[in-house]
Amino acid sequence: MPVIAVINRKGGSGKSTLATHLSAWLARQGKAVMLGDVDRQQCARAWLKRRDANLPAIAAWAIDQRNILKVPAGVTHVVLDTPGGMQGFELAKVVMSTDAIIMPVCSSLFDRESASACLAELLALPRIASGRCRLGVVGMRIDARTHAAQVLRDWAHEQHVPFLGVLRETQTYVRSLENGQTVFDLRATSSAADLLQWEPILEWLFPVANATPAPTATMAPAKPIPANSPPLQQDSTAERLNTPRAVSLMPAQESMVHGNRLSVFATSNPVSSQQGAELPAMPRNASRERTGVPQFLLRH
Repeated sequence: MPVIAVINRKGGSGKSTLATHLSAWLARQGKAVMLGDVDRQQCARAWLKRRDANLPAIAAWAIDQRNILKVPAGVTHVVLDTPGGMQGFELAKVVMSTDAIIMPVCSSLFDRESASACLAELLALPRIASGRCRLGVVGMRIDARTHAAQVLRDWAHEQHVPFLGVLRETQTYVRSLENGQTVFDLRATSSAADLLQWEPILEWLFPVANATPAPTATMAPAKPIPANSPPLQQDSTAERLNTPRAVSLMPAQESMVHGNRLSVFATSNPVSSQQGAELPAMPRNASRERTGVPQFLLRH
């Protein structure tokens, strides 16, 4: 089960925007995606409550250290929206069960300095150093034609981390998120420029998410990678997908959006041979392991 985390210890870097869009993209791929809101502000869950029931379903998931349960049957992908200031053991626990990390970074000196320290800590973790977890940078609220975009690209190259592209600052994101939507939920005519910027980011995630490229009718062909771009991290898709993973995840504290905990996937992702069969209820108040570390963040 692929886990994609959006990480940057600096607040206001655009983590929730990236996480909600990635979960919506996976949902439109037909994946049974669960959006994990590790951030104490719970921005991602607030967005889910605004999401229309007619849009592709995304399951809500609030991290709770007191309640450790197995991942619900039918869930195939997890996107984590992490809090600012995460470091040390807390950061290492998240990375232990993550297959890809995207770090949103704004263009200011303060943002780059903060991100540099976070990247240094991430790159020292065994799972990332061994290539089992991919790590990439996305420039947030940046015009690709400006000097700021090139500065951020050069900075990523100095950090030896792939620069996946930039997302511009536009009211399209503001209005869509306000309505529980993303640019992937809008008409192609009104979000074509933004979808084009997402292409290199999604292409980088295809091997991890086991996804397919979007139809050419809605997204233009990807631009060739510039010769001076840093090389992408090389890893084996088969090795990554077959990496042992703990069988437990921490569930939401409240019901899934638009239904009970598991009915959100009942129609599109049945888990039994009988069509429409009700999924089993999730147990509550499972005990914590002796180590005090959530099972979700332990590997065998």
